[in-house]
Amino acid sequence: MVQKIPASGLENAGGAFKNVVINGDMVISQRATGTTTISGTAHNTLDRFAGMESTGGTATLEQHSMSVADQATTGQRYAALWKCSGTDSSIGAAEYAGVQYFAEAQHLQHFLYGTSAAKDLTLSFWVKSNTTGTYSIGIYKPDNTGYYHPTTYAISSADTWEKKVIHISPTAGSTSLITASGGAIANDSGLGIAFYFYTALGSNFHTSAINTWSTTADFGTSDQPNLMSSTDNNWYITGVQLEVGDAASDFEYIPIDVQLQRCQRYYNQIGPGAQYDPYIVGSSNGTDSCYGAIHFIVQMRGEPSLKQTGTAADYCVYQGGHNPFPCDVVPAFNTVDKHAARLKFQSTNNLVAGEAGELLAYNTSAFLGFDAEI
Repeated sequence: MVQKIPASGLENAGGAFKNVVINGDMVISQRATGTTTISGTAHNTLDRFAGMESTGGTATLEQHSMSVADQATTGQRYAALWKCSGTDSSIGAAEYAGVQYFAEAQHLQHFLYGTSAAKDLTLSFWVKSNTTGTYSIGIYKPDNTGYYHPTTYAISSADTWEKKVIHISPTAGSTSLITASGGAIANDSGLGIAFYFYTALGSNFHTSAINTWSTTADFGTSDQPNLMSSTDNNWYITGVQLEVGDAASDFEYIPIDVQLQRCQRYYNQIGPGAQYDPYIVGSSNGTDSCYGAIHFIVQMRGEPSLKQTGTAADYCVYQGGHNPFPCDVVPAFNTVDKHAARLKFQSTNNLVAGEAGELLAYNTSAFLGFDAEI
């Protein structure tokens, strides 16, 4: 574990948006705030942070509200809380669990990776667990040549918030991989760098070459505790910051409205809310279907996919003075790009051609989500 804390706190003061981690304070959680089961690797709770679970057990992720005492310690109101909900006492060689963060490539151009002037980086965060030990973080840079940088941090005291500061050198391990052309990060909307915070890690990903860039897909060490071993196990993280420099500066607080807009570049959700909450207005081209346009709140990272409950009866169409007609097909994209989409919503033989129609929630479970995550 490599840690370096500045003496004065001013050595790496940075500027606006110095923290390239979006939602590192875990404030935005559009999909859900309560406990959600992790399925594979998926965003299902906190924005920009995805749960990982590929073991024989089960785990959950949730937005955790901090106590007043915890706020005083960490400076944060929320944390991500990972918990084991079903055990796997023997982690297979290719199995793992934890939380990941993917940073967009064009947000990282000031790192100057792929040049002789590549910058030092500092990753800092607050962490807590009931299980002490040496935990693994896997760092992956995919563009040009894929390079890996496994590192570790120690949780010394159970159930106690501890701040961790990790220095990431472009020449870690006396290598020149990042400062050569293969280290470059493309100036595009794809994955620029990934961080994997592990709560369990199989032997296929273990290495003794910590804090070294290499082309081998190593992500941590055999010291990694297996938090899948008991349903009493938990792991919290908050205040995640990645910045240029060889030391950590104070956490950068972003106004919540700005933070929400930054998250909506990757995911935007309407609902769930009250029954008959409106989603979109369109018009019927016959007795079966309506079409309507929706313009996204911010330009999305790329063409999004449509997320909804998967049950047609959660939605309904309202026309004129008629009672709402339940949909018989789930809403779907007709056309879509990163700026806007045209949706089709259907209630067969119930609609009037040429009339306006509204797509509404038919119950409190309905929602529409637009997903452009990396």
